[in-house]
Amino acid sequence: MLVEIMRAEVGVPHLQVGGVYKGPYPSGAPCIFIDSAARMAEALKITTGFIGTVGNDDFGQVVIDKMKADGVDCSAVSTISGSTTGIAFVQYNKDGSRKFIFAAGAAGQLTEAHVKDAYFEGVKDFHVMGSAMSISPTSKAAVLKAIDLTVKNGGIVSFDPNLRAEMMPLDQIREMVQPVIKKTTILLPSGEEAMLLTGDKDAKSACESLLKAGPEIVVLKEAKDGCTVYTRKEAIKVPGFKVKEVDPTGAGDSFGGAFVVEYLVNAPLEEAARFANAVGALKVTSFGPMASNSREGVEQFIASQLK
Repeated sequence: MLVEIMRAEVGVPHLQVGGVYKGPYPSGAPCIFIDSAARMAEALKITTGFIGTVGNDDFGQVVIDKMKADGVDCSAVSTISGSTTGIAFVQYNKDGSRKFIFAAGAAGQLTEAHVKDAYFEGVKDFHVMGSAMSISPTSKAAVLKAIDLTVKNGGIVSFDPNLRAEMMPLDQIREMVQPVIKKTTILLPSGEEAMLLTGDKDAKSACESLLKAGPEIVVLKEAKDGCTVYTRKEAIKVPGFKVKEVDPTGAGDSFGGAFVVEYLVNAPLEEAARFANAVGALKVTSFGPMASNSREGVEQFIASQLK
């Protein structure tokens, strides 16, 4: 659970003294995912919840207020006294890349004690982010406990590698995520992440290799080009939607939340991917990691684009 404070303009490095930042914005990849899922699931009567930690400060309240407003159950969110809420400072580069500076704060203090058995009764899906595992050893242990509780209760695991070299060296990340991939049903990597995880030299081969490691579905996120859904039987390419980009932060996480919701209501994979593409596209049209659009708004957008 983080807030993000972002450079207001592209091409202004963190090194530039006096450069303008905007924020705070509620963030944290797992939070963006669940907030998107909550907004897309509300009309479907699917409930969403979050396990996390914040500091006893206004930044933590910013994150909690946004998630609660969008329907996320925050009863399992804990306040850590003496710690500040996690912060990510974001720099936008002219080549489209970003540079992060993280101050983990309370976000790295999640432990197994925060993961309660009763919270997983009836669970349908537990979503894992690589960042939540790499931020601290105790957070990693908490995630692994939650995975085991999900499997025990008959739910599935969805996993976004969300590789953050700023948090942990990539070779350690690869080693860390392998046991999770084995228990994953839906894997949601970018092309770069898929190749880093497998060593393959192209995204298609990497996704095919990942399918052999355990997942039933690998959803390759391809940004403005949409996505490709890989199963052991087929590869379904679903093009993206053309929009004017304002801020790309959070698009992939928003996409993931929408895709998992559609999967849980048994939508055909191509339709689930198209819907998720629309959610990701709409996210980039507004500044800040979390959007506010409703399911109805997404459906109207898709209808307007398909005319």
